[in-house]
Amino acid sequence: MSTGVADVKLRLQAELDALETELRIHLPKEIKRALEFGDLRENSEYQTALQRQTMVKARIRELRQRMSEVNSIDLSKIPRDKASYGSTLVLYDAERDEEVTYRLVTPEETDPAAGLISTVSPIGRSLMGKAAGDEVVVSIPSGSRRFEIRKLKTLHDEQ
Repeated sequence: MSTGVADVKLRLQAELDALETELRIHLPKEIKRALEFGDLRENSEYQTALQRQTMVKARIRELRQRMSEVNSIDLSKIPRDKASYGSTLVLYDAERDEEVTYRLVTPEETDPAAGLISTVSPIGRSLMGKAAGDEVVVSIPSGSRRFEIRKLKTLHDEQ
């Protein structure tokens, strides 16, 4: 298993554990304490605790869904000759006469300043399924950029 996927799983699980503890232990105490203040219609502590409880439940659902998605990543099905999760690509921008290196990662690993680009970002989606030598046009907020894929190193090449 890729270290990136394993790290993502650990981070998601840590956040899930913390939220479940908050939902089961801390929020019930806050709600109970707020109920002791009496009139619930004007009890901001009670309203705040209920709103937080709703937000925590929603985030727990999101995290469980994302963990299911991450767990379903089958590294054996990642192509060996085309860009996909875990690939590192060296791109050449002729207009600017510069090379840029990106690694395609999960949304949780994204760090554009470090060259870690999500597979679901505009650049990531443009690169998915491409091979060395391909030209790619990437839509960006200021228009579009054209790249040539000079080098492609897949997840399999790095193991």
